[in-house]
Amino acid sequence: MSIINVGIIMNGVTGRMGTNQHLIRSIVAIRNEGGVTLPNGDIIMPDPILVGRSETKLQKLAESQNVSRWSTDLDECLKDPYNQIYFDSQTTLRRAEGIAKAVEAGKHIYCEKPTATSLESALELADLAEKAGVKNGVVQDKLFLPGMLKLKRLIDSGFFGEILSVRMEFGYWVFEGDWQEAQRPSWNYRKEDGGGIIVDMFPHWRYVLDNLFGEVKAVSCLGATHIPSRIDEGGNSYECTADDAAYAIFELESGVIVQANSSWTVRVDRDDLLTVQVDGTEGSAVAGLRNCKVQHRVNTPKPVWNPDVENPFNFQEQWEQVPSNTVFENAFKVQWEKFLRHVVVDESFPWDLREGAKGIQLAELGIQSWEERRWVDVPILKGVETP
Repeated sequence: MSIINVGIIMNGVTGRMGTNQHLIRSIVAIRNEGGVTLPNGDIIMPDPILVGRSETKLQKLAESQNVSRWSTDLDECLKDPYNQIYFDSQTTLRRAEGIAKAVEAGKHIYCEKPTATSLESALELADLAEKAGVKNGVVQDKLFLPGMLKLKRLIDSGFFGEILSVRMEFGYWVFEGDWQEAQRPSWNYRKEDGGGIIVDMFPHWRYVLDNLFGEVKAVSCLGATHIPSRIDEGGNSYECTADDAAYAIFELESGVIVQANSSWTVRVDRDDLLTVQVDGTEGSAVAGLRNCKVQHRVNTPKPVWNPDVENPFNFQEQWEQVPSNTVFENAFKVQWEKFLRHVVVDESFPWDLREGAKGIQLAELGIQSWEERRWVDVPILKGVETP
């Protein structure tokens, strides 16, 4: 048995997602568990170096997580051959530049999405990585959520029969920042800073739909900026120039129709912040982040529309929970482990930069549909294979 140390440049991990999901619950958790064990008994041990612009934030975060390496000099980190992987969870506007520099330095690339601010830029990054011969991957965490894995189990088992439609509800109320502090950064609401819920969430919907239900064929989208102004982190009022809600219909190559509502201006009256309802000829399911409940055709009630009498059904009680039957790991951690094995022993990892570009494509076409008030077809991207 041998220990294979893998140096990882983690750029932008002082942000909420980078700190919690990628550093603490993924890389630090993997280290605390003794690394990633390979079939031959060797162990991959990730060794992060935290990179950012604030010495104070980096040092505090590194000390709190028992990480010995941190730096404000990305160029020096890229020069060090010990660092094999470059990870980027910066704001969207900075990501493409960081990835391009890392590719030039010969580093393997793993990054958050969207990978760039435009489809053209995203495809350029994919081309760069392929020409340089570096391995690359994009975070597609929702595929590894317990609720989505249970949903995938149902699909693979044929539970639904013919799948007819999917209804996705995502969102929650993000406070405006006046009387309660906002739980999302202010740049999310400024288009000029790369903000907007379409850019943020449509890349997620793309890989979820493509991998579970079929390739997206066309999109009809209506965006909205429901709250025109908010209060930023410094207590200053600012104009919201980006969309905070999107109401979309996706047509899939499989014939499935998907309705997807995404909103930071909705109060939650459902089982989870994200729910995905799948209706088929043989049965239906509703999946959240961790749980999934089903109703088979033989257990389906037979309501009759009659508003003159009290509803005789308790519809929520007529669903059955899908058992876990296994221990589900953190979704980000699972994909990190897969990427580490991909880099070290060349295990399969299909979620590369070119695949990630499909999410940006859908976001751009969603915005186009909104602006032109029409359906927009989704062309097949050159060099991207169907899952």
